[in-house]
Amino acid sequence: MSRPPYLEAVAQHDPEFLSLLESERELVLREGAIPVKYKLLMTMVCDALLGHDRGCETIANRARTAGATEAEIAEAVRIAAHFGGVPALVTALGAYPKG
Repeated sequence: MSRPPYLEAVAQHDPEFLSLLESERELVLREGAIPVKYKLLMTMVCDALLGHDRGCETIANRARTAGATEAEIAEAVRIAAHFGGVPALVTALGAYPKG
């Protein structure tokens, strides 16, 4: 699992804290009772609800790599829109392929 960009600043300024964050991230996002692709789709919905449009794009691509289908991503976008309204929908649209 590659390190997300926001952890790079932590890596440069607080390696001890980075170790803790990476351990937690590994625990939460590893394969378990919930497959990784679904954990990534949940993460994408959270990013949409929090207004992280670039996060939706990045996480949707990671979910695709983990085996998520376009139909699964579209349903996750629906969930974000249902619970977060139009602002979450607009943010979640970053999950769709460009073009």
